[in-house]
Amino acid sequence: MSGLMTWGFVLFALLGMPLSFAIGMAALGGLAASDIDFNMLPSRMVASLDSFPLLSIPLFMAAGELMIKAGLMEQMIAFANAFIGRVRGGLAQVAMLAGAILSAVSGSAVSDASALASTMHPSLKKNYDERFSTAVIAASANLGPIIPPSGAMIVYAFMAGPSVSVGGLFMAGTIPGILLTAIFMFQCWYIAKKRNYPLTGEPVSVKNIVVQTRRSFITLLMPIVCIGGIVGGVFTATEGAGIGVVFALCIGFFVTRTLKMKDLPEVFVRAALMTAVVGAMIAFASTVTFLMTVDMVPQQLSAWMKSVTTDPLMFNLLVAVVLLLVGTAMESNAAYIMLVPLLHPLALQYGIDPLLFGFLFVYNLVIGMLTPPVGVVLFVVSGVTKVKMGEITWAVLPFIASQYALLLACMLYPPIVTWLPKAMGY
Repeated sequence: MSGLMTWGFVLFALLGMPLSFAIGMAALGGLAASDIDFNMLPSRMVASLDSFPLLSIPLFMAAGELMIKAGLMEQMIAFANAFIGRVRGGLAQVAMLAGAILSAVSGSAVSDASALASTMHPSLKKNYDERFSTAVIAASANLGPIIPPSGAMIVYAFMAGPSVSVGGLFMAGTIPGILLTAIFMFQCWYIAKKRNYPLTGEPVSVKNIVVQTRRSFITLLMPIVCIGGIVGGVFTATEGAGIGVVFALCIGFFVTRTLKMKDLPEVFVRAALMTAVVGAMIAFASTVTFLMTVDMVPQQLSAWMKSVTTDPLMFNLLVAVVLLLVGTAMESNAAYIMLVPLLHPLALQYGIDPLLFGFLFVYNLVIGMLTPPVGVVLFVVSGVTKVKMGEITWAVLPFIASQYALLLACMLYPPIVTWLPKAMGY
């Protein structure tokens, strides 16, 4: 039954069927091959989506879209530029820092890629070559699901169950997100120096820093309030996302005054469509997960993994290899929904910290978003900038390599991930 579902899913996916429906067709095939009543399908699908935490996904997406529509990208770029100054590769470093700030608002790599490509690409290509410019945008957008709030982490926490909290997973991604931003900025400086790119930006001045900080204060306050409230236990992730939407609306209408009523339908429709894709996957995958449980797949997988290795580090490395292959061939949300219920309980059996494994799982698939042939971030950047996928792919390889280096460092030295959550009481 499980084999039939697996091959059915692969077949339908290769035929070009949307992944959510490919999962659904695989579930129907599994039900047909079993003696389980088909009437369980609708009730199980509805029950899997009847979850208050899932409401945070469309709300965070809407908050990010509203902030972008409110014209806050320019504020973020000016704020970042004030701190970078006139250095080699300065504009590329500004793009990285702006991407990190935007990540703390939207939590979606796709939204960040679209916003950064449309605002930063014209300036970048005036100072650097096209391939490097687009690679910088793609890499900076990939910070979105790592730095909280993160839609990917919310999906993971939901699929993993009560052993993983959203706030704890957010904190687990904070230090690695800061480190990755710093590494990316160093790479920009090194590449710019090696290729003798021109100096960009204005010299750093205390006056400009104060002016830009004051100008961007309300924008920067939003992630502090939302994430701080979630981590501090003042409100849930869903309530924090709702506060973020209200915050974004107030800034757009009353502070920048660039957000118009006519912009709202587009924002909410985009958030609804992206959420519908995730929701459909979760609904159909709940049936697949149930049928795999009936088929005792988790127990078989556990026995096989323990026969291969009993070392937690080796287990993490094996999972990383699996997710590398999956991430380059499958959309990340499908991977979370299909694999978390199988691999997360296994990680607990190996004695791995659930927040550490959760972050490593998410981070693996985030790297996959930057890796062809699926590489959804590359597709978005290519579509906006009109630069060919092949050119972006070669230019982005150094940033992919640094992400894998940080992934390995987190495996070998877990406190990079776990210290902050433990310090915050998770």
